[in-house]
Amino acid sequence: MISHISIKDFAIIEDADVDFQKGLNVITGETGSGKSVLVEAISLALGARADSDFVRTGCDKAVIQMTADHHNNEYVISREISNTGKNLCRIDGEIVPLAQLKELCAKIADIHGQYDNQSLLNVDSHIKLVDKYESGATSSTKQRISDLYDQFNELCDRYDELVEEAKDNERKKEFLNYEISDIDMANLVPGEDIRLEEDIKEQTNREKIFTAFENCYKEAFEDDNSILDGLSRIQKNLREISDISKEAAQLEDEFSDLYYRIEDVSGSLRNAKYKITFSEGEIEEMRDRLNYINELKRKYADTIDGILEHSEQRKKELYALDNIETDMESARVDKIRMEELLAEETERLTVIRKAAASDLESKIQAELENLNFKDAQVSINFSKLPHYTKEGMDKVEFLISTNKGEPLKPLSKIASGGEMSRIMLAFKKIIGEYDGISTMIFDEIDSGISGETASIVGKALQVMANRHQIITITHLPQIAACADHNFKIEKRTEGDQTYMQIKHLNDDEKVAEIAKLLSGISVSDITIKSAKEMIGLAR
Repeated sequence: MISHISIKDFAIIEDADVDFQKGLNVITGETGSGKSVLVEAISLALGARADSDFVRTGCDKAVIQMTADHHNNEYVISREISNTGKNLCRIDGEIVPLAQLKELCAKIADIHGQYDNQSLLNVDSHIKLVDKYESGATSSTKQRISDLYDQFNELCDRYDELVEEAKDNERKKEFLNYEISDIDMANLVPGEDIRLEEDIKEQTNREKIFTAFENCYKEAFEDDNSILDGLSRIQKNLREISDISKEAAQLEDEFSDLYYRIEDVSGSLRNAKYKITFSEGEIEEMRDRLNYINELKRKYADTIDGILEHSEQRKKELYALDNIETDMESARVDKIRMEELLAEETERLTVIRKAAASDLESKIQAELENLNFKDAQVSINFSKLPHYTKEGMDKVEFLISTNKGEPLKPLSKIASGGEMSRIMLAFKKIIGEYDGISTMIFDEIDSGISGETASIVGKALQVMANRHQIITITHLPQIAACADHNFKIEKRTEGDQTYMQIKHLNDDEKVAEIAKLLSGISVSDITIKSAKEMIGLAR
């Protein structure tokens, strides 16, 4: 319920405070006095779109503050609009996003204006109205459907993924088999690369020692110009002159000793060389093996353990691909089973909704008759959506015919403003019994009606005011007479400025205002008497 609204520098309102009461609050005023401005201000406080054009001329900002309660909790809601377009929303003094303010206010009040695109004119909202009517029966089923819908979508996604994987199955299997075979053929042993590096280093050193001994042996004994060959030639030359030179004979003996000593050392070199076990082919094989392992490292992982792990992972992937047909069939069966459960629950929800819709049709029909639609027909039409949703597969639309012989039409096709106002009122009255909204605001609900129908609308508002706070603007005395609380809006001009003021009328002022609505211009004793009679009948 809205208990108070304060408006500052909004359009033609400089400063206004209104204390609304329980029951039926009716606002009257001459055409152009600013009644719709008040509704616009309330609408803005409830979360409507803000525009800097709302700021009163010459002012920096407009401020609207509203006090309202919901479920025994009182809230102070405010909107500030600057002339630069800045917009601030507050709940109990705390700045909040507009979405949060709208979420709260949607539970507090509902505004119906003659030209508003209200929820009843939005076909997508019709199913929500039916569900609210039987919320106890529908809520648990809708929750089950929502859960099943999520599971069904997950299974559909999984099945689709498997189908896509199957399309590339052969290519992937060929690739995986290549990598597995490439690694398996290597017969890798953990730590093999480290041992090979150590063995190559050791064998390379053996090669170096063998080569040195071999080179020394060749220099001393095997080569054509070896040391022993040289000594042999020296001995020959000295022998030729030993008969004629004692010194040559002596030197020949020394070189002969040297020859035999080197011959002995050469044997030692030969023996030392043959002691070294060395194979160039073995080293080359080890180097080739290490290069092979390093190439595998470059392709798959930095270590032999990593390469072997990569192979195991590829084998698991290959196994999964080999079993994809089985997985696909399993996923398909799971999807079908889940869809059956989902279909069962959606059908159950449809049955509940149709039962609720039948009862709702009857109630709306009765309300339309009470609002002087003697020949009106209402139907809540059900059709199936082509796909599942979290709320089932039903598409619901309210249809109506207001005159005999006319076909049922969507609510949005009703041409007459007066008919639409009464139809909306009938829907609001029924829906208001279960939507939990405490305040209903009607901007010119009387559009296009008069006479007896106006009195009927006033009575309907009175009945609704027993369960809700009703705030409505009217031009009709029949509706104003039904009010529990009357307010009058007046516009005045001072210099080049226009101002609007709102007054809560006492009993005498209420009579005078209704008399003015009856007479149009001047108030006479007759119109005063008529006003009192109208108020008396309204009670």
